[in-house]
Amino acid sequence: MKVLVTGVKGQLGYDVVRELNERKIECVGADVEDFDITDRRQTFGFIENCMPDAIIHCAAYTAVDRAEDDEEKCRAVNADGTENIALCAKEIGAKMVYISTDYVFGDEGDNFLEVDFEKNPKNVYGKTKLLGEEAVIKNVEKSFIVRTSWVFGKNGGNFVRTMMRVGSQNEEVRVVADQIGSPTYTYDLSKLLCDMIMTEKYGVYHATNEGVCSWAEFCEEIFSFASIKSKVNHITTEQYPTKAKRPKNSRLSKSCLDRAGFKRLPPWQNALERYLKEIEE
Repeated sequence: MKVLVTGVKGQLGYDVVRELNERKIECVGADVEDFDITDRRQTFGFIENCMPDAIIHCAAYTAVDRAEDDEEKCRAVNADGTENIALCAKEIGAKMVYISTDYVFGDEGDNFLEVDFEKNPKNVYGKTKLLGEEAVIKNVEKSFIVRTSWVFGKNGGNFVRTMMRVGSQNEEVRVVADQIGSPTYTYDLSKLLCDMIMTEKYGVYHATNEGVCSWAEFCEEIFSFASIKSKVNHITTEQYPTKAKRPKNSRLSKSCLDRAGFKRLPPWQNALERYLKEIEE
């Protein structure tokens, strides 16, 4: 099997390529310097030259707040770019994995969201990622749509790195405590994605590390593992206004993984501990 991974310079793309190499699966990692996914001709040219058996599409516009003022660019990458990848996957008969997000929901209850729960994105980023999902479903029969949340990995900036920096510089930090979700270590997620492409269990999935917490609780665990003494003050979403509205409920049900026979990811606390050791090395 030959696998093309887009967004190889991002946290998830980096770990997916690393995992494929570990498994000795032939892979090609690509980023914006290799081809522009918003340009259909470039996209088809690169992929048809590569001729992969599967495409794991990690590339995305992920600057959630900036997207509110840059909707055209965000839509071009997340919706139109994904459609270009999907059309090419269809053309060459390749499997496709599309990485989506908890932001397609926007629900404020406290229930665990199943894959078919009503979609109601509250920001531009979520809306464009949902359009990407729809493009994949419409065009690629052999597709996996994998929604995840709160990702952190070795190759790039993330909440963990930010809070370690802020916490080491301040005696107190203010962190939102009424948004609930699951942190996800890209090292763990990459293993699941590589397992998926070896099967024909196509469909929509949720994949995060096990367990849920608030951002404030996540921060407290980071400080505990990293021996940072800064106090975490719990605040509400309203006390920390952002340009893009965030969902308060990002609890994603993983029953979809159980039904398909895929192994759930380890608990997020375990993932965080391993991640902190990885970035220390």
